[in-house]
Amino acid sequence: MPQLTEIRWHARGGQGAKTASLLVAEAAAMEGKYSQGFPDYGPERMGAPMRGFTRISDKPIRVHCAIYEPGMVVVLDDTLLSAVDVAAGTPADDGLIIVNTVGTAADVRRELKLEGRKIFTIDATGIAIDEIGRPIPNTPMLGALMKVSNLLSLDTVMAQIKKKFSHGFRPEILEGNIRAIQRAYEEVVGE
Repeated sequence: MPQLTEIRWHARGGQGAKTASLLVAEAAAMEGKYSQGFPDYGPERMGAPMRGFTRISDKPIRVHCAIYEPGMVVVLDDTLLSAVDVAAGTPADDGLIIVNTVGTAADVRRELKLEGRKIFTIDATGIAIDEIGRPIPNTPMLGALMKVSNLLSLDTVMAQIKKKFSHGFRPEILEGNIRAIQRAYEEVVGE
């Protein structure tokens, strides 16, 4: 039976969930895996809730639709916790949820009224402001995801970031994103 990993990203337009979902898929391809990464928008405007999706498998992926039962959920904006059922479809026994928040995993668990699942938190926006100078939490969330999931090698993700960001971004932006990923990898906590 092929191992299929499905990740659903929850964010607001402009926070980089589309880019993050694609970067993870591209990094998986660099490791020789099959992958998909794509967004799903509601009203197409900055700040509107949106979702991104990533699938990774060791066999060709034949399904092409939204992800309704993700093994992992990444939430780039904690205001969505009260607006969207971010945990919908995650398995109670081993589902994994990572939230960009200054709160704790226990705070998130209480807010979502969840039992089971592994919950992790990281102040990705704070890290992004410190390291990149802008409140775009997508790359720190990549670092947190790599740490808690062991899905891909952090080195592969860093190589994909360097490849993707080396054109069109100033070197200090690239370096800031690399530092942000590394910091989130080291600082993510959970229960």
